[in-house]
Formats: sequence, C-alpha cells, structure tokens
Amino acid sequence: METYKVKLTFIEPLLGTVPMNREIYEEYIATKAASPEEADQEALTVEEMVEKGTTGFHRTPDGQPILYDYVLKGFFKDACSALRRAKGTRSEKLTNFKKVIDGLVFVRPRQIPITVAGEMDFCVRPLRAQTAQGERVTLARSEQIPAGSSVEFTVNVLGVVSEDLLAEWLDYGALRGLGQWRNASYGAFEYTMERLG
Repeated sequence: METYKVKLTFIEPLLGTVPMNREIYEEYIATKAASPEEADQEALTVEEMVEKGTTGFHRTPDGQPILYDYVLKGFFKDACSALRRAKGTRSEKLTNFKKVIDGLVFVRPRQIPITVAGEMDFCVRPLRAQTAQGERVTLARSEQIPAGSSVEFTVNVLGVVSEDLLAEWLDYGALRGLGQWRNASYGAFEYTMERLG
C-alpha cells in the first residue's frame, strides 16, 4: 500500500453541497447510510439555515466546515470518468474504474477540516431547466468558502492505482473543480502531493 499526503488549495471559491435543512438531509442520508447510527451522526453535522433551498457544508461541533472523505472519492470517480474519454491518458486504460476507486483508494480522515481563508458568504445563481411547460428558472443559494482556503488529507492506494494516476485526477481538478457549479470553475484547485510510504 502506498500513502500520499495531499493538500488542495482552492483558486476559486468552493460552494457547499449539503442541504441546510436537517429534516431533508436526514431523509436523504437515511437511504444511503450503512446504519441508522451512521445516518444520525452525519445529520448532526448539518447546521440549519433560515433560507429555504440553501446548501452549505457539514460542520464540526465547534462550527468548522468540513468535507467528508466520500466527496474526494466521488471527485476521483468523476475525474476518471471524464479522462477515460481523453486519448493517451492513464485513466483511459483503467477498466471497472468505479469498483477500483471504491475498493483500492482510501481517503483519511473521514471528516476533512477546511482551513478557511477569509469570510464565508453566499453565492446566489439562477438554475434553468427545460420542462414540458417550457423553460423554468429558480434561484440556488450556496454557502461559499473563499479562494485561498485549503484542505489536507491522506490517500492510501493499492494495486493498479499509481501515483501518476492520482496526479492525473488531481491535475483535472485545476480544470473541473470540486463542489457545486463546477462548470463555472467553482472549486478549482491547485495541489501538492507527497509520498509518505
């Protein structure tokens, strides 16, 4: 097993993805959690927001925003999925990539603290959808963590997941980003990666 220490520094604001209504979140996470206890524990990290439809970040008991490990695993899957379509990439050759990432990539700690550089605020933006009744527009509101903020975590990999493959996925993050509204470059980051063993 190889272990890497990774630091992501956001070059664009990072938008929160968690519904800031505990009741809605509890209903959703209960369908995904391994156990009722796990669902209850994760729901406690959601702060209530007054404004309906707001998304934000999980928080520690003292209020520090965090990312869960599965956010990074999801990012790796998203990056690999996109890069499989790019000729000449290492990801192009990785078959069964979702199972490989689920079974051979381990992000620690489970709760990854976000070091916030400056004041958090909100990003309000229109969401457009084509429906049978015509185009509909609604507003989305998300907490945003300012550019310059960072996260640090370790990644343990086994088997076919190499340092070069991890670097390819992380390089993609500078273009794609993490969190909500990635197609507008939100959550784009620079990174450092150090092999620990």
